This record gives sequence, structure tokens and C-alpha cells, in this order.
Amino acid sequence: MDVREQITALREQLRYHNEKYYNEDAPEITDYEYDMLQRQLRALEAEHPEMADANSPTQRVGGTASSRFAKVTHAYPLESLQDVFSFDELGEFYSRVENAVGQAEYVVEYKIDGLSVALEYVDGVFVRGATRGDGQVGEDVTKNLKTIKDIPKKLENAPPHLIVRGEVYMKKSVFDALNAELELHDKPLLANPRNAAAGSLRQKDSRITRERRLSIFCFNIQNSDELPMKSHVQALDYLKGLGFPTSPRYPVYTDPQDVQREIENMGETRGELDFDIDGAVVKVNSFAQRETLGSTAKFPRWAAAYKYPPEVKQTLLKDIVITVGRTGVLTPNAVLEPVRLAGTSVSRATLHNRDFIRQLDARVGDIVSVRKAGEIIPEIIGVEKDRRPLDSVPHEFPKFCPVCGAPVYDDEDEAAIRCTSASCPAQLLRNLMHFASRDAMDIDGCGEGNLQKLIDAGLVKSAADLYDLTVEQLLPLGKKVDVWANNLVRSIEASKTRDLSRLLFAFGIRHVGQKAGRILSDHFGSLDALLTAPVEEMTEIRDIGQTTAESIAAWRELPQSHTLIEKLRAHGVNFIGEKTAKSDLLAGKTIVATGSLTLYTRKEINDLIESLGGKAAGSVSKKTSYVVAGENAGSKLQKAAELGIPVLTEEEFRTMITNAE
Repeated sequence: MDVREQITALREQLRYHNEKYYNEDAPEITDYEYDMLQRQLRALEAEHPEMADANSPTQRVGGTASSRFAKVTHAYPLESLQDVFSFDELGEFYSRVENAVGQAEYVVEYKIDGLSVALEYVDGVFVRGATRGDGQVGEDVTKNLKTIKDIPKKLENAPPHLIVRGEVYMKKSVFDALNAELELHDKPLLANPRNAAAGSLRQKDSRITRERRLSIFCFNIQNSDELPMKSHVQALDYLKGLGFPTSPRYPVYTDPQDVQREIENMGETRGELDFDIDGAVVKVNSFAQRETLGSTAKFPRWAAAYKYPPEVKQTLLKDIVITVGRTGVLTPNAVLEPVRLAGTSVSRATLHNRDFIRQLDARVGDIVSVRKAGEIIPEIIGVEKDRRPLDSVPHEFPKFCPVCGAPVYDDEDEAAIRCTSASCPAQLLRNLMHFASRDAMDIDGCGEGNLQKLIDAGLVKSAADLYDLTVEQLLPLGKKVDVWANNLVRSIEASKTRDLSRLLFAFGIRHVGQKAGRILSDHFGSLDALLTAPVEEMTEIRDIGQTTAESIAAWRELPQSHTLIEKLRAHGVNFIGEKTAKSDLLAGKTIVATGSLTLYTRKEINDLIESLGGKAAGSVSKKTSYVVAGENAGSKLQKAAELGIPVLTEEEFRTMITNAE
């Protein structure tokens, strides 16, 4: 590959990663790997100035303004920072500054890892906030920024016009709590606080942003030329006086050796902070000197960002232990000889999943290389196989849950291995929430907080224990709970009469959702009939496949399932199904509803189709009998025309089923 091809390839690679990082909040490489690509491209461009390009990723801020939000042209550009990766490079920065302006004062601040924004105030009122975008044009996210409590909405004794630059971030404690909540509901976890903050701020629904509890540090007055202050420290003090949160520390030094010690100290203690930093920022303090130094097309010449190198250390892998998450996923964790990383002592690291262990061939007794992914989660990235003990053996993943002893489920389509027991203590809170949910047994008063209290008090160890609860047991759980206690006991009693289809869904059997619960209830009529049905019989039922049938068979063989069923039976919970189909009017018919409906909601028409013995489908195929189309039906209507499938209006559908009845 010649130089031109190499430069072109690097530019395309960086543009791709800019899109993933800035616009999709889903980076695929580490910050360090990205910085090294930037550095490689910058060096090649310097060696070959004839290939200069104003649109190169080295000359532009990486983000763009999304079409999801209104665009904002920044009155003052939101510049990026020149990164340096060693104290020698930082020394070159000092030399350039002092050659231009003489001796200078330097302010040292944390480099917060978040999303840069500009906040605009008119007569002390917050009127607009925007993301950085490409530095010239950003996104209007005012509504979302107003949900951040740290941002003052009205200022006392403020100037007529003020533009403040800050970094929106998510506290580590908030990030951990949010991921715990996502895990509880079996949703994908967030990768790191920076991505979480960026994704949260760019939500179309500001209620989601509010729930994410974002924070901000403000670090610059963009229109400082309109104000009387003469230095950066004066500006930060002024911002603090107005009520803006600023960096917890911003000392001033004239000696570069003092600056270096401060950067090292920040790096050593960063593990103790409740926010992420990926470096330290060094800025010339004097505004007059900044004016003289000026800026390049992308960076101010009066500042530099020292990026902490990714710290990797070697230590002994003492053991591999398996934990079971609240969704039943078995996660391997490495027990390590303690080693200090990014300012904290690390004795455990994630091994992600079985496939990751196999890929690394990590074994107990190995010397392994450890780093902190995103400076937060310790992970093993390499194994010293040439130093491996002679008696080492490959790690074998357990075939039974280490918490409850149930067989594990190994799905070839995903890396996760799960415990098959819906009664596993590790999954208790999530399973109780599911059992009591509206579409399952519909028990009011069983929110996450209340169920956790019941678990902590030792009152509930399985779903069946809910039916043992009394008002007297519930009253000691807190003040003013008498109404809740009475309502909860009444709601639990009422749930005993729920249809079998709801109970089947409530059990949380893998692959048995609401629809499968209804189908199984209609076919077998009772739980006892389902419990003895051969797998072959289940697979012959429409919409019940081999995977679902085998999952039911595995679940019903578990001792925990037997215990749960017998306890529910003893409490008088209904095990009999009511046939949901009113008739066989649409038996054998597959019907797709599409577009904006006016006579029915989407759920109502699908329920009606099912109640008449038909199948409500979500996509059009050759097996589709009819398409019921509302306004703006789109591609499904087009496909129906291509396949020659009859299309009905809502009125025609209603007339058809009425006349047939």
C-alpha cells in the first residue's frame, strides 16, 4: 500500500470511528487505539503536505449535528484539544508557549470523560443548550439539559449575555445503579459512563434524560471577551459564584515540574473519584497570552490534554468463580493476586463469558495481563502461556447452576449461558417482578422496592410464598404501610383466579411468552395436562416449536418447579384454562393489521383475531390470508399487492366477521 492509499484508508477508518463514537455513542475501539490512529495519520500528513485536506479527521472535530435535533450554529467555536501522551510532548507544549509569550502560568484540571455542551443565558435565564457537534454546528438539546439539576436555570447578578461551556457526564455510582436496573429487566447493559451520558442527553424523550440523573462540570466562559475578567482562574471562580459546578480542583503553577506532579497525583487518585477522567488538561491562565497564542483550525495553541496511557499489569490468576446474575446469566470472574491499576487495588476481573475464556485459553495458575476497560471495569486481555504450570488444565464451564443446582441452558445463538430455574435465588427479585406483573398474575403493590423489602425480611423465597403473606407480617416493614398491606393481600388473593394462560406466562419459562401461554392453555385446558404431555405433542401445536417444547419439558423436570407448583396448588391458585376463542370463525386464517387504525387499537384487533381462532401476524408472507390496512400502511400494503393477498379496510373486516357470525 503506497502512502496515498495509507492516508486515505486511515481517514476512512477514523471517520467510521468518529461516527460510532460521537453520533451513535457506540465506540468499537478504545480511546487509546483511536488516539494512535489519529497520531499515525497526523504524522503521515506532516511528512506529505501535498496531501493536505481541510476535511481530514485531523483537522476537524469528530462529531456532526444529528437530524433528530434542530441545528445550532455556535457563536463561539467549541474547539477540541491537542492530545499529548508523554511528559516529553508536554514539554514541547511549554516550549511553544514560552517562545511565543514568555513565562506563563498553567492551570491544571481534570479531563472529564463526557459530552461537551454550550449553555446560553440571556439576562440570567437559561435559553438554549447545544452539543458540540463538529465545533461549529451542534444539536439543540435545551429541553434535555433542563432536566440536569446541576445546571442553574436562572442566575442572580448575571451579565446580559453569557455562554458557558461544560462537560455533561454520568457519575459512576449512577452508572452502576442504572446497569443494575437494566440487568434486572434483562435489557442490554451500558458500556461505560461516557457513552451512557452521551446517549442519555440525546434522547428525544426528555423524561428518559431526567431518569438518567446526569451531571455537569463547567470549565469555560465562551464569551469571556465581553466580561472584565483577565484569567481562566478568575473565570472559574466567577462561574462558581453564579452557581455553576466547576472542576473540584484547578491549581495554578509556573513550574512545569509542579504541573507534572499534579498530573501524576490526579492519575494516582482517579479511582477514588465518582466521575470518569481520561487525562488532565493544562491551560495557559492569562487571557491576554491566549489571545497572542491563538488557535489552529482545530485546537487552541494555549492548551494541551495529557492522556493517561492505558495501564496494563501482570498478576496471578488464582481462581475462576461463576456468579449468577438477576437474569440467570452465568458470568465467569477471575480471582487475582491483588495488583494496583488506575489508582485502585484490583483483585477481581471480568472474563465476560465462556467463549471469551476459550478464546484466551485462560486457566487457573496462569500469569495474566490486566487492564481497566474504560478505566472502570478490570478485564483480562492476555495470558502468558509460556509461563503456564505443567499441570494446568482448561477451564470447564459448569453444567449446573452454582446457586441452585439446576441445569444450565446453552443457547448456540448467544454467548450467554443461563440457569434454567425460574426459582433460582439469584434471580428471585426479577422473577417475582415478572410473576406479579400486569400481563402475568397482575398483583398490585409488587413494585421492585416493595418486593426487595419482602426478600430482605425473609418473607418471600419463591413466588408461592406471596400467598402466605398476612397483613400482620407486612406492617413492620415501614411506616404508613397499612393501606398498602391490606391492598396487597387482597390483590394476591384475587390473583388466584387468573386464567391458566397468565400463570404459564408468570412462571417465566424460557420461550413461553403471553401468546404461547394462551395457545398452551387453549390446547391442554389444564396445567396438569401440560405437565404430562410428550414433547412431540407440544411441537404439533401451531406456533409451538421444538425449542419452546424442550424448554417446557426441562422446566417441569426441575425439583424447584415441582415445589412451586404444589405450593400454588395448596393455596388454591387456578390451574384450569378458559378457552379464549369465541368461535372458529377465523380458524386457519393468518391476518396482518397495518397502518393507522381508527376502529381498533393494534392490540384490540390482534386480540379479536386470536379470539376468533385466527393468527395475528406481524409481517406479510405467502401464508397471509388478509391484510387489514389503515392509513399510511406503507411497505406491508405494497407487499400484499405484490403477492396478490386480499386487502380489507377496518370497516370491511368488521363487516366480514359480523356477517359470518
